[in-house]
Amino acid sequence: MPSAHYDPDGDCIEFITAPDSFYGERIDTLVTVYRSQETQEIVGSLIKGVRKFLRQVLEHSPGFRIEVRDGRIKLTHLFTAKLWTEEMDPNALPGVTYQKLREKAEETGAEVEVGELMPA
Repeated sequence: MPSAHYDPDGDCIEFITAPDSFYGERIDTLVTVYRSQETQEIVGSLIKGVRKFLRQVLEHSPGFRIEVRDGRIKLTHLFTAKLWTEEMDPNALPGVTYQKLREKAEETGAEVEVGELMPA
């Protein structure tokens, strides 16, 4: 059931890990985390402004380009990139949330087709 889908029209990636009913909680300009209405556990996320974020990452870390293989990228790499490019307290809510999202992405092996998403 876990899935990740890139919507080029909205320039966003939706990542769902469980079929629970959920609510969205915006944690920053990049990510809205989805939490289960029953357990409040993380069940997914919406990543907005993907192209802009990737351009910023590539400006500061050009080696990140090697994480894209056959036009696909693992979501764990996107969440890791956010943790590495921001000064984030690992014990504060945004840092903890990104770590949990990264764990969910790793557990599910979530990947997304980026195709033309990567800047030249």
